[in-house]
Amino acid sequence: MKVLKVVQTALCMALLSVAVFAPAAKADEWNRKTTVTFSGPVEIPGVHVAGWGILPAGTYVFRILNSQSDRHIVQIFDKDETTCYATIMAIPNFRLKPTDKTVITFRERPAGQPEALRAWFYPGRQWGEEFVYPKAKAMALAASTNTEVLFTPADIPEEVALPIRDDSPFIAQMQSAPVMAYQSTGSEVQLAEVVTPPPPAEMMPASLPQTASDLPFIGLCGLFVLGCAFVVRSMTVKSM
Repeated sequence: MKVLKVVQTALCMALLSVAVFAPAAKADEWNRKTTVTFSGPVEIPGVHVAGWGILPAGTYVFRILNSQSDRHIVQIFDKDETTCYATIMAIPNFRLKPTDKTVITFRERPAGQPEALRAWFYPGRQWGEEFVYPKAKAMALAASTNTEVLFTPADIPEEVALPIRDDSPFIAQMQSAPVMAYQSTGSEVQLAEVVTPPPPAEMMPASLPQTASDLPFIGLCGLFVLGCAFVVRSMTVKSM
């Protein structure tokens, strides 16, 4: 009977560790949660809390809220993830070689002006997130930085009052809003002329998998349980 209790206790502990740690690991990989620290002020696009269009130096958390076939929606939180400062449209951005560290790129501005957020790359991935600016800001950035800047002509608010929630109306607008680009000459071009879409394998699911992707793992757990039961039964028979 002592052997039986030991095996049962070990089995319970093994299953408990899976329940506690496995979902957290999957969630972080899916939403690409990343903590970043800015040494100076950074201008951000998207819908932001009033007064937070420029983030002061400090630590923030980046997370992906949702994913569509051709875009992602990125949210920026305070370091404790209690306040969402901004929700931003993003389009997949390619880099030649992935790194094992987070990479944030900026658009250089004239002296005295904050750098403007351009793209965010999660460790180990070739495809990152290039941020979409409001139309007026995109035009000004394209002219001052001599680069192409993504923008949306959709009538999406730039500032809102707290709180920004996952069901805020403007998030639904972002999921279907058109995206174009401004060139340094001031001309508007279609997104396809400046952005190459990633292959299907690089796309994220529309929601965090609940059952299908867990079936192989569940099957292994089932086999493990059956094996333990067989061992316990054999020990019990011998002891009798």
